[in-house]
Amino acid sequence: MFDPEEVRKDFPILSRKINGRPLVYFDNAASTQKPIQVINTIVEFYSKHYANIHRGLHTLSQEASEMYEKAHETLAKFINAYSWEEVVFCNNTTDAMNLVAYAWGLKNLGEGDEVVATIMDHHSTILPWRKIAKMKGAVVKYINVTPRGYLDYDSLNTIITHRTKVLVFPVASNVLGTINKVEELVKRAREVGAIVVADGAQSVPHIPTDVRSLGVDFLGFSGHKMLGPTGSGVLWGRRDVLEEMDLFKVGGDTIRDVTVDDVVWLDLPWRFEAGTPNIEAGIALGTASEYLMKLGMDNVREHEKQLVAYTLKRLSEEFPDDIRVYGPVDPSDKTGVVSFNIVGLNHHTVAKALDLYGIAVRSGMHCAHPLHYSLKITYLETPPADIPKEPGERLTVYGSVRASYYIYNTFEEVDYFIESLGKIVSLKEALKREKPEAVCSGS
Repeated sequence: MFDPEEVRKDFPILSRKINGRPLVYFDNAASTQKPIQVINTIVEFYSKHYANIHRGLHTLSQEASEMYEKAHETLAKFINAYSWEEVVFCNNTTDAMNLVAYAWGLKNLGEGDEVVATIMDHHSTILPWRKIAKMKGAVVKYINVTPRGYLDYDSLNTIITHRTKVLVFPVASNVLGTINKVEELVKRAREVGAIVVADGAQSVPHIPTDVRSLGVDFLGFSGHKMLGPTGSGVLWGRRDVLEEMDLFKVGGDTIRDVTVDDVVWLDLPWRFEAGTPNIEAGIALGTASEYLMKLGMDNVREHEKQLVAYTLKRLSEEFPDDIRVYGPVDPSDKTGVVSFNIVGLNHHTVAKALDLYGIAVRSGMHCAHPLHYSLKITYLETPPADIPKEPGERLTVYGSVRASYYIYNTFEEVDYFIESLGKIVSLKEALKREKPEAVCSGS
């Protein structure tokens, strides 16, 4: 195991104080902080090597191209891809999911075909497929979630049918932390000949990932959730499927030759990386991956499990009646995510109160509205009987507070977090008078 106190020395932002208190950063499922190694990579690239890639024979362009290509190789190693040519750099998971939906879905979905998603999917996963399905006359169906936060595997044989062409799901839930049974999902999809699209945004940064054994056709994940910069991410795809896909975005750096009548596309992965990319972000994502591989992803996973186990134990012992925790209670079944509500106190109010103690958490519906509606996740003592039925009818009483851990978080921070929650619970009646504010449109 690594020493999180030593790890913390690599993260300059963790020395900050918020409202006069040391920063406790528990919003890692949204985005992680950046080590000095990643920061220095960006500074060095702009200071010494900057030029556009794949367009010049001069020294700077050759250096930049080599660094960018090496980053693809590093990411391939990180997820154990067969080749770096299967690794397409994207802006984020949303970009990766849209790429598959448009480049594969538009070409292959037809009238009456089915796309199967899950109720726990992030909006970035389900919305591209809903849009493509509507354009093509296909149908979107959902695998439900049990009250304890697991997918309803007993329903797979009835929901995934011979008409199913796509199965899309998160490897891990961004709200509940639930790590899904990928093997079981893939097995059923293969029985009906469907392709499998996996959202790895919440799994790749936290648990060892081997795409060779995972069995999926596509896996998308974001760089900013694994120590890398914003604007960086990956779509991994099986080479044979990538080769057959149409292009989503075309233009510069996607072609080998163009005439007035025809076009010859470049080889993988460049045909899917149109235009000047976010070069420094891709290179820095390679640095972030090297950092995590040096720590060991098995160690990252074990560290989070220990923090979650400790948190769940203390919450159940100290706040059995005041705090509801959502999702699996077995730390082996979840990532480093603990979502909860203080009964009777709005989730945004709780998040704002925690910020006064220097603790950063996320509040709202975490871009997973259907999951909150399905499980009736709310701070109210009695959940509303109905859920929204019309677009725009969003009920803000639904939502939760999410604490999410990473490599630099400590047991001492968890202790401080629990102590702060105790103070908030004791002030609940006074805090009820506060008017919570929505933190973002996707909350």
